[in-house]
Amino acid sequence: MHGLQQSVRATQPEAGQRRSAWWVRALSALPLPVLYVFAAFLGWLAYRVFPYRQHVVRENLSKAFPEFDEARLQDTMRRYYRGFAQVLVELIKAATVSPEELRRRVKILNLDAARTLLDSGKPVLLVAAHQCNWEWMLLGLSLQLGYRVDAAYKPLVNPWAEREMLTIRTRFGSRLIAAKGLLADILKHGKDVRAICMVADQEPTTSEHKHWTRFLNRDTAFYMGAEEIARVTKYPVFFVGMRRTARGFYEMELKPLSLGGEKLAPGELTERYARLVEEQIRAAPPDWPWSHKRWRLKKSLYGNR
Repeated sequence: MHGLQQSVRATQPEAGQRRSAWWVRALSALPLPVLYVFAAFLGWLAYRVFPYRQHVVRENLSKAFPEFDEARLQDTMRRYYRGFAQVLVELIKAATVSPEELRRRVKILNLDAARTLLDSGKPVLLVAAHQCNWEWMLLGLSLQLGYRVDAAYKPLVNPWAEREMLTIRTRFGSRLIAAKGLLADILKHGKDVRAICMVADQEPTTSEHKHWTRFLNRDTAFYMGAEEIARVTKYPVFFVGMRRTARGFYEMELKPLSLGGEKLAPGELTERYARLVEEQIRAAPPDWPWSHKRWRLKKSLYGNR
């Protein structure tokens, strides 16, 4: 989300000092209401004119919510494309948005629970999902936590896109670590007082260690990276939930998943995470990326692997 060279580049401090391309900054300078008009047009195109992976969206939603009739299914699909387009323009806006404006648009609940642990010198692990605007989630945490935020991510193949995303994501001081280099970074900086962030609801196609569970009515594999890091480091773990309160406004909440050093059965922490992810998806179905091919892996008939 790979190689040693990419890991080193992703963690260089000067990444936060770069500027986005001039045309990205020019678009970003437009008022959000104007950008949302463009988003509405993009969402309409993706839903009505040039359907983007519509068969994937329909299949995923139909299996997750078999109780939806055709009218509700179509409404959820329409809202999904509209919301996804809004997140896209919000990502563009992130190139120039002021700290004050972002704080106004992204509120964080229960932040003191993690901050108290950090104040005592304990690093924490924050795990989230691709719900709502996960890019603004990182920026909001970077601004409001009061401690260094290091985020695991998957480097992009395109060098220009990689550079632009690094520029935006590190605007407010966060540090990005290529996912394959995260364990090595933790071993090197294990005592640093910081929050390590992971978005862990992707399909673990390249990981040998998977946790299988029923998720949205389907057998689903989850990464066990967060669980393995928590077991080795004994870091406290929080789930970062996010919900949309209005167009362009979000509320995040930190919920404890595990106390530092808590002894859990294998897979239990990942199971707790999966249940909270499913809970927030069911509360707001349009705000999860249904066009992603999440269920390509099939569970083995010979066990949970």
